[in-house]
Amino acid sequence: MKQYGRVFIKNIYYMLSYAFKALRQESFEDIAKEEFSNIHNVFAAILARGISLQLKQGLYREYLNRSENLAVLRGKIEMEETIQQIIAHKQKLTCEYDELSENNQLNQILKTTTMILFRHPQVDSKYKDALKKEMLFFSHVDTLEPTTIHWSAIRFQRNNMTYKMLISICQLVLDGMLMSTEPGVYSLASFVDDQYMHRLYEKFILEYYRKEYPSLQVSAAQISWALDDGLGAMLPIMQSDITLSYGSKVLIIDAKFYAHTTQSLHATHTIHSNNLYQIFTYVKNKDAGLKEIPHEVAGMLLYARTDETLLPNKSYQMSGNTIMVQTLDLNCDFSIIAGQLNTIVERIF
Repeated sequence: MKQYGRVFIKNIYYMLSYAFKALRQESFEDIAKEEFSNIHNVFAAILARGISLQLKQGLYREYLNRSENLAVLRGKIEMEETIQQIIAHKQKLTCEYDELSENNQLNQILKTTTMILFRHPQVDSKYKDALKKEMLFFSHVDTLEPTTIHWSAIRFQRNNMTYKMLISICQLVLDGMLMSTEPGVYSLASFVDDQYMHRLYEKFILEYYRKEYPSLQVSAAQISWALDDGLGAMLPIMQSDITLSYGSKVLIIDAKFYAHTTQSLHATHTIHSNNLYQIFTYVKNKDAGLKEIPHEVAGMLLYARTDETLLPNKSYQMSGNTIMVQTLDLNCDFSIIAGQLNTIVERIF
């Protein structure tokens, strides 16, 4: 687990701003001016503002199926249950009907995440107050057991697309939770767990280059295997984290967010072997795929810098291609982070 200071925590906002473009709108700009003492406040501030904006547009509602015993007909009668009511001398009809309701999964996720942040001792009172006011509009919305949420099954369409960024933030928060020994009681992990921060780190770099370098082709492109016989059954998909291209030049970046940027054996430090094999494979297969046209393909392992004294910053020539290993310091002013990313582009293109 890495250790981070206030500067890094502050930069979480900027990383999220690129990963989720909605945060770069003017309505979120005042959050960028705040000084955050911990990761919990970052998420609380963003959710408070995001939910506030959503409330101005109106909470998403969808039709939900209901079954209820009523004195008057609504929807359609459930005959078997209604006969039981008559036998019991109850003057009720069991009716099944659809109701347009705010008590749907998207709003339940927002409320569940908000209530967990609201109860967390590390969230400052000003953010708790903002979240509390907003929850007054969620009085008819239930909370969920976080472990029951199937994130991959959530679908967005035209009527609820404004929820996409908010639900993504909720997933980052809820996926970073640890359950305490008391059933139903949750406490947020320090969150800067490598698994979750890796996803944000990778997405941040991709979206930074998309936003700041429109002249480049920027994507998380798949790379085809250079097969002699064309038979690629059972071969895994090669999915790059970031691929930058301009004219005949291509740079494939593999973003790595590790607690340790090198591996060690008998006091000897080396680059993570699997990482190096992977980027080399990406580069050579991309290189082979462009053999019919003039081109240059390079690769880079871009590690998030740790507090280790030994930091990889090397460039190697391998079978006609340049493979670089570099670190990106996230624990500094954001202008310096941007400068580091800009230097990579200037070096290659």
